[in-house]
Amino acid sequence: MQTTGSRYGTLGFLWVVYGIICIGKVAWIAVYNTTLTLMWGALINRVADPFFWMSAFHIWLVGAMAVLVLAAIFSFLAAASLMHRRRNGGPLALIASVLAILTGPLGVALGAYTMVVTIRRSTDQSRADYASAA
Repeated sequence: MQTTGSRYGTLGFLWVVYGIICIGKVAWIAVYNTTLTLMWGALINRVADPFFWMSAFHIWLVGAMAVLVLAAIFSFLAAASLMHRRRNGGPLALIASVLAILTGPLGVALGAYTMVVTIRRSTDQSRADYASAA
């Protein structure tokens, strides 16, 4: 059975790996931006207003890259705080979890597990605080 400290260390390592994957996704989108635009243009050449849809596609690409960069930043911050078992690790891990859930299946799995672990830790700590106050 894992101890609480080793569980958070493993979770922190998984957040580092996820941050690296997010940076890889951003790099992939940046490198293949021209190809993605060409493929999208081939799909929308017969719609009523293709210029609007092409602009919307570029806005979506920039938005996806921004969300991935934010997810990477917060995943690295959450990883550092979880590995060092800091008090502010809970809110950072929750923010990273929400951003990860937006980015795909791996993010959903890691984000949901982190939410369960983080929320359970905060409720256990609240119970201990109330018990010591009584």
